[in-house]
Amino acid sequence: MKKLLFAVAGTSTLMLAACSSNNQDSVENAELNQPAAEFNDMSGEALNDAAAGEAAALGTQQQQLEQENAAAPADENAAAPAPVEDDDEQNVSGM
Repeated sequence: MKKLLFAVAGTSTLMLAACSSNNQDSVENAELNQPAAEFNDMSGEALNDAAAGEAAALGTQQQQLEQENAAAPADENAAAPAPVEDDDEQNVSGM
């Protein structure tokens, strides 16, 4: 039993010694996996361009809706939609 204990302890010591925190390969790999600053700049520019395009499209849509609302006659006597008399349609909280 003691021999097995010493064998396991020796093996685990060797395994831990192999996992040194001073491993230059892992440091270089971590540096290689970092995105380049140019890539970050390009992706930021692309996001800004997309946001500006979407803002322009929304502005155009808002102008169109305002023109449609201004062109529509303001009929104050327009009929309101008829109330729904069906009990099943009124009780949606029971679903």
